[in-house]
Amino acid sequence: MNIQKIKSQFPILKQKNRGKKLIYLDSAATSLKPLSVYEGDSDFYKIYYVSIHRSVYELGEKATNAFEGTRNKVAKFIGSKHSSSIIFTKGATESINLVADSWGFSNLKKNDIVLISEMEHHSNIVPWQVITKRTGAILEYISVKEDGTLDMESLKSKLTDKVKMLSITQASNVLGTINPMKEIINLAHQNNTLVMVDGCQSTPHFKVDVEDLNCDFFAFSGHKMLGPTGVGVLYGKQDLLEKMEPYQTGGGMIKEVTLQESTWNDVPYRFEAGSPNASQVIGLSYAIDFINELGINEITKHTEMISDYTFKELSKIDGVTIYGPSHNRISIISFNIDGIHSGDISQMLDYEGITMRSGRHCCSPLMSKLNISSCLRLSLYLYNDTSEIDLFIEKLKTTIITLS
Repeated sequence: MNIQKIKSQFPILKQKNRGKKLIYLDSAATSLKPLSVYEGDSDFYKIYYVSIHRSVYELGEKATNAFEGTRNKVAKFIGSKHSSSIIFTKGATESINLVADSWGFSNLKKNDIVLISEMEHHSNIVPWQVITKRTGAILEYISVKEDGTLDMESLKSKLTDKVKMLSITQASNVLGTINPMKEIINLAHQNNTLVMVDGCQSTPHFKVDVEDLNCDFFAFSGHKMLGPTGVGVLYGKQDLLEKMEPYQTGGGMIKEVTLQESTWNDVPYRFEAGSPNASQVIGLSYAIDFINELGINEITKHTEMISDYTFKELSKIDGVTIYGPSHNRISIISFNIDGIHSGDISQMLDYEGITMRSGRHCCSPLMSKLNISSCLRLSLYLYNDTSEIDLFIEKLKTTIITLS
């Protein structure tokens, strides 16, 4: 890939940070947006912004076709056979909450078990805490091994006939670990356990095929894969979605309303209450176009290369502790430097133009497992190159000397 050409399509990279060249190393939090996404969103507002699904006039048809065209595009992008399996939400957090509430409230009983892992983002922990408390079900955890990989023996030992739902990340937002999803899903299904996959970090980095995975639900966010903030996706198997009650009510999710009763629209509209977030959804369409033009496999190769390069160079620094496996990972590397607080390093690097995250990364249980209060995290994407890593390593070494 021509990284310089790619960089030129991201307007934010043309500005400086603290007077220095901007080096963005926080894509796991949110990715930068290419110009085509801004322009696509702007065109929607300037040319055909009207209410969708409700109008027979030309502008209404154009807006509706763009919205539903995105649904078709998302289905193809993640390998879903049916566009009606694609539900638009505000983000992956809402997608997981939707399943926890709509499926969980109707299906979980007292002493049933929901199984998640110790490496989950808070957004794949808290919804299950809430619904298990409401239903009397039990929340249990799969262990993470010292090398940052999932303990498969722990998973197997916990998959009893009481486990009704397994909700797990495909790739960790802290460790970078890529979990063996097909094996995990096969084991769960042999136990008649449904599987919810958090695909927030995997979807931007490598090809996802929900039909091949055979997962029951899959969630991801647009803003982590070049798209706008405020749009997410929930994929669900048709037979499961048909049996689920709405998560919210009002607007387009209604079929008929009388004074005493209401009936619900068909799937997926049943789960898209209110006025749809049309501009963000259409912005997601342009993000997918950008990824498809580059090729998801080419993005995977590039991010694997730059991740391996960064891991190797970072490992040479005295006093560094890197969390997570050295291989089979996405381009997220979390680490600490002995004797120096992660927040101090992050702040010092900011003055060198380098933006990277420090803290708990919405993974407090994992931090406790690692026996740390916080860590630094650099996360790389298609617009990063090795020259930026060289500068990062140089400035990190200088910062360590200054703070030691």
